[in-house]
Amino acid sequence: MIVALLAFFACTPSEKSEEKKSITVWLIGDSTVANYADNYDPVGDYMKDRYPVTGWGQVFQPFVSGENLKQLYPLLQADSAAVDDRARGGRSTRTFFQEGRWRTVYESLQSDDFVLMQFGPNDASESKPERYVNEEGYKEFLRLFIQQTREKKATPILLTPVARNYPWEDGRLINVHGGYPAAAKEVATETNTMLIDLNEMSIEFFSEKGRDFVSQNYFMNLPAGKYEAYPEGQNDNTHFQPEGAKAIAGLVFQGLKELANKKELKDAN
Repeated sequence: MIVALLAFFACTPSEKSEEKKSITVWLIGDSTVANYADNYDPVGDYMKDRYPVTGWGQVFQPFVSGENLKQLYPLLQADSAAVDDRARGGRSTRTFFQEGRWRTVYESLQSDDFVLMQFGPNDASESKPERYVNEEGYKEFLRLFIQQTREKKATPILLTPVARNYPWEDGRLINVHGGYPAAAKEVATETNTMLIDLNEMSIEFFSEKGRDFVSQNYFMNLPAGKYEAYPEGQNDNTHFQPEGAKAIAGLVFQGLKELANKKELKDAN
């Protein structure tokens, strides 16, 4: 009997360690979210063929790890979280769905996972009918992603599209995405879905930093001869250099912390 009891207590710690909860934080969206270093189409040598272009999802893992993850409680109630970035450049809500990219996420979703979804710039591309989706269609696909996320008992979080580095007026960046940020907010309200207003957060953040600083340090405005992938340089005010991606990932983390605080207050009441 004593031997049996000792064996029982000996196995208890390992059993408890197996109870540790791990979740996945899925990212779906466009090029500003994408991970260019992780088998991005076409597969190649990231440092040679693409660097320094960096999506904020590419550098998001540290923000849901260690002490940072603890700051997201009780929103993310897990011992560990792994970021799975499925975002791809040039995709609107419609093409992300039609290409089967959403299906692969949906089929892998587990209970208590999170899906962060940021679309808009490609939906708004009227000059590119292969990707364009009007605001009503955009809202309809967001509703679909939200509904199917909840079917798997996972949690959807909507993000308004991140700001581009234009247009500037009187030293301040303004919205370039038309009615799409407002459309995302409407869907969030209608479906009672948590939302991070990344458009407004990034507008404020970039405006405080100033046009010259963000142009040189955050966006893909590159001098000729500095990077192997861009021998002639680059003028790109949509996509990010590593520091820009980290800054936006930090804003998303800030948004998650605010949602966690709201949940804590709600739970307390």
